[in-house]
Amino acid sequence: MSEDMSIKTNDKIEQAREELEATLDAIEDKFNVGKRVDEVATRVRSSYETNPLPWIIGAAAAAVSVVAVVAWAILSDDD
Repeated sequence: MSEDMSIKTNDKIEQAREELEATLDAIEDKFNVGKRVDEVATRVRSSYETNPLPWIIGAAAAAVSVVAVVAWAILSDDD
């Protein structure tokens, strides 16, 4: 009977180790910044290749905003 309990205990320990390994792998995958950046870059590239118009409009709007802020800073009265 003691041997049977020992086998069950060892099985539970092995199962716990496998679950811990899976959990640690998931955490590592989630916090792998390089991998996340690659995934985002792939999605952005795919989105741009599918329909570049929103990206072009967004870039133009950003450029206009930057020019407006610079012009405001240069031309505003400092009094």
